[in-house]
Amino acid sequence: MNLRSFKIRCIQAVLIAVLAAGQGRAQNDPNTEPSVIAVGKTMPAVVNINTERVIKRTVSDPYDDFFNNYFGGPMRPPRTLRQKVQSLGSGFIVDPAGYIVTNEHVVERAADLKISVTTPDGKTYDARYITGAPETDLAFLKIESKTPLPFISPNDLSPNLLGQTVLVLGNPLGYGSSVARGILSAKGRTIAVQNTEYKDLIQTDAAINPGNSGGPLVDLSGKLIGVSSVKMAFTPQGVPTQGLGFAISGEVVKAKVEEFKKIASNKGPVKKGVIPTLAKKYFGLQVQDLTPELSESIGDESGSGVLISDVEADSPADRAGFKQGLVIHQVGRYQVNSAKQIEDLLEQVSSGSVVDFTVGIVRRVRGQNLRQFQPVSLTAR
Repeated sequence: MNLRSFKIRCIQAVLIAVLAAGQGRAQNDPNTEPSVIAVGKTMPAVVNINTERVIKRTVSDPYDDFFNNYFGGPMRPPRTLRQKVQSLGSGFIVDPAGYIVTNEHVVERAADLKISVTTPDGKTYDARYITGAPETDLAFLKIESKTPLPFISPNDLSPNLLGQTVLVLGNPLGYGSSVARGILSAKGRTIAVQNTEYKDLIQTDAAINPGNSGGPLVDLSGKLIGVSSVKMAFTPQGVPTQGLGFAISGEVVKAKVEEFKKIASNKGPVKKGVIPTLAKKYFGLQVQDLTPELSESIGDESGSGVLISDVEADSPADRAGFKQGLVIHQVGRYQVNSAKQIEDLLEQVSSGSVVDFTVGIVRRVRGQNLRQFQPVSLTAR
């Protein structure tokens, strides 16, 4: 080997060493880690959801036993105390227009449908409940923003491979913008929660804690894997477990978001608990089934009727004084107890028709809730 060849090889060796050192530094740079990049891409679309529900309890006077024994009755009627309890959950924006997906169980007990959404940049919005699917534990919300919002597309799904890395994003225990990391442990799981059976769930060992519910699971490219739903702490037999969290699959989320958007634009089928399209079309009313929890939260203990969840501005219902939180008990001469009943009764209505509604109004009088019925006639637009 001559001197010139030796020099060239030395220079090549030095260049290779320099390049290798540069690559090593790049690989060790946290800014280039796939998980860091994925979180930076998706976290701006993850929101904190704050709801309030009302718990009622009856309080008796300590002297009631004495008055019951000697005077045939209590000193005064038992008092009902109403206490607001806050609950936190997660969700994520799926459309730049402000549509949000979360768990139905996160928002199902919201008092008077009051839902507050906070984005990672600290902005807080009042959210409107559009519809939900209890059988899949998914709900659809809407917030209004003057500018397009960051979002995670449900149309761009992860392949969901066993063993792949999973990132759980959300607000566990109220700690905002948190990340947990694990793997996709299994697919197609079926579990029962109380009386409801959930199918085709994704299993992960990533930490899912209270407050994570409704938040997204994403892969290292930022694609949607699923929606955090439940963590199993004990088996049905009472055996403690570790590393068993479950999420609703992205395929289910994608299909439901398409259905929810059709409902939001009044182009979809009417199902139990969602907005009847004819009530919206003719009168500007959005209604939903009145669950026992919602009935309790608005102080209407009858448990009957259909709840008004929203009223379109300057619609016939708005001009007649209809408000969110009121309850429709009758359409024409027919009593109603479901959103589907209202839809069926409005099938024969056309523009210009006059329809009589009977609305229940609950007023607080001397510590008790008194319900009054008020007939209102609306002309279909």
